[in-house]
Amino acid sequence: MFKRFRRLRINENLRNLVTETKLDRNDFIYPLFIKPGKNIKNEIASMPGVFQMSIDEALKECEELKKLGLYSIILFGIPEVKDSIGSDALCDHGVIATAVKEIKKAHPDMFIVTDLCFCEYTDHGHCGILDIKHKTVDNDATLKILGEQALVHANAGADMIAPSGMMDGMIVAIREALDKGGFVNLPIMSYSTKFASSYYGPFRDVAESAPSFGDRRSYQMNPANRKEAINESLEDEKEGADILMVKPALAYMDIIRDIRERTLLPLAVYNVSGEYAMLKMAGKAGLIDYDKVMMETLLGFKRAGADIIITYHAKEAAKILSNQA
Repeated sequence: MFKRFRRLRINENLRNLVTETKLDRNDFIYPLFIKPGKNIKNEIASMPGVFQMSIDEALKECEELKKLGLYSIILFGIPEVKDSIGSDALCDHGVIATAVKEIKKAHPDMFIVTDLCFCEYTDHGHCGILDIKHKTVDNDATLKILGEQALVHANAGADMIAPSGMMDGMIVAIREALDKGGFVNLPIMSYSTKFASSYYGPFRDVAESAPSFGDRRSYQMNPANRKEAINESLEDEKEGADILMVKPALAYMDIIRDIRERTLLPLAVYNVSGEYAMLKMAGKAGLIDYDKVMMETLLGFKRAGADIIITYHAKEAAKILSNQA
């Protein structure tokens, strides 16, 4: 006699009772892109609904997020002046340090994560100090300024640091800097497995962070490498990361599951700009039911093993979840 799987699917209430994976508004972190100035809210053509914002506009955005039940954000900075070492990122009066202070002052209940990298702050668009001879990033020189940047964010009031540069040893360097600075309880969410992906294109529009030469394949991961991807995250766990991350998410569900099965740490995914833009454009063209495909995609990330989802869809998803409650 064959098994009757459909017995558990016939009734809607029973389907709800046996649902294994559920989305919640607390799963989401919403990205914000901060520019110096006032009254700035520039929508990005490649990312409909995503804006570059001045701090005053970001404060309004936080109010809107809280009305939707969203209390976690990750900040990216777009400085007025860029130089070879990303000096704005090392300054207590830089765009992100200032934004953290102002948001915490107006919205002390917001949980602020800061992206820790230099690609948005350097005039060359790479993620640290350049090794001119080899035309790549000088790993060890960059570790030093990553520690300095982490302390700037910590002193400003960040609730969590999220290093994204894929430098070897970055977690140890940042943890040591934070501990010496008295921030032993400040957690690190590492972009521990970050691929050199073609899905990042629209992000580089909004963050104004495209490399001025070459690419980032000498430090971000080869999309073809599964075992190395697992090792990257497990090494960051050994170094002291509190949360691991896979970026991008959609094309790397296997990696999310691989890492989930090998760690007990919380696991985040970054639902990146290209993934967001594809759904937006397909929905606009009438090719998909946008809301349903969006929610199915987010559910897939959780089913694969993610505890936290960084996503530009967060506001839309929160509205849908609120209506379902």
